[in-house]
Amino acid sequence: MQDTIFAPSSGAAPAAIAVIRISGPQAGEALRALAGRVPSPRRASYGALRDGAGQVLDHALLLWFPGPKTATGEDLAELHCHGGRAVIAAVEQALSQLPGLRKAEPGEFTRRAFTHGRIDLAEAEGLADLLSAETELQRQSAMASAGGAFSALVDSWRQEVLALSALVEAALDFADEDDVGGLPADVPVRLGDLRFTIAQWLDRPRAETLREGFRVVIAGPPNAGKSTLFNALVESEAAITAPIAGTTRDVLSHPTAIQGVPFRFFDTAGLRDETDDVVEAIGIERARAIVDQADLILWLGEEGQGPDAGERLWEIAAQIDRGDGRRKDHPRHQVSAKTGEGVDDLRRDLVSHARAALPRPGEAALNQRQHAALATVVQGLQDAEFRQDDPLLVGEGLRLARVALDRLLGRATTEDMLDTLFGRFCIGK
Repeated sequence: MQDTIFAPSSGAAPAAIAVIRISGPQAGEALRALAGRVPSPRRASYGALRDGAGQVLDHALLLWFPGPKTATGEDLAELHCHGGRAVIAAVEQALSQLPGLRKAEPGEFTRRAFTHGRIDLAEAEGLADLLSAETELQRQSAMASAGGAFSALVDSWRQEVLALSALVEAALDFADEDDVGGLPADVPVRLGDLRFTIAQWLDRPRAETLREGFRVVIAGPPNAGKSTLFNALVESEAAITAPIAGTTRDVLSHPTAIQGVPFRFFDTAGLRDETDDVVEAIGIERARAIVDQADLILWLGEEGQGPDAGERLWEIAAQIDRGDGRRKDHPRHQVSAKTGEGVDDLRRDLVSHARAALPRPGEAALNQRQHAALATVVQGLQDAEFRQDDPLLVGEGLRLARVALDRLLGRATTEDMLDTLFGRFCIGK
């Protein structure tokens, strides 16, 4: 018999109310042991919670949800008690003394929902992103996955693959019959249409950029004003500023949201070819590494001397308040982080640029795993489309596409991958 698990599913104590969730075959017995009864299903009931010795622990609202139509797909109970640390600890202690009950691991409630078919893997990943969302854009994108919209679309693709596979199987099974001869004429067109539709998703902005923030690296030689601009953009004295070359010796990062758009700004060590300082040399190497990973580079050095990054590099004329500041013929922006001149215009430009690179509001975004699965689907459909002269090869291409779609929704997956995903959740979710 599977263990019955319990954990607080509300916010950190102390709080006005704490919700302690219990899920598993002994959930009803746990209610009976602590409250003396199992209330009517899905109706809040008030009662005293007592430990094994009969001592009153708290007065709480009791909720009973018999499975399988519950969040986890199994019997589920909730105790809405007072949110003091001592109250929560006492109730948890009483639950831990009951046979078959134990405290839940991180993400275990959601994992049981997945195991019992209440949600699929794409919805679980969307829920993980929703719980970690810090901006409105992140929330809206996560809702598109957690709410099942993306899963429904994937399932419609799967149904089309199955329908095409049935036509291929019919052609193979009845190749010698008079009523079925070869592949229907519309199969190549349907294969091409489905491949094109799914391939468009591969070109969409990725979930990792939205989750981690649009990465903006501020780079340039020593004393170019990088740290001062970094502090101005994140609106915090996060970096130490000084007129001494080599003050910044490591990569500093700071997440922030501007007009609801998530950013992660990086301040870097001044880039120069030679230094006698071993620590500064390490910082320069780290700066070059993070520049390669940037979504956008704000270059504060000599015009045309920045990294070869194409459209990912913006020429910024910084320190325009100084008479000896670097002049540029064609800067994208001219700013003085010290006086604030031009900084608001730079922020607006950054927001506009990042929005174009991030998923649109309410649009689901693919993570690395989902992107790889859909790439396999497209490859399978392409193999089928361009080998239509051989029904066996068409069928194999469609089989590969179906397996990849099943993997995307979690119908075929590995325990290691599930451990990694559900480990992102907090205890009680």
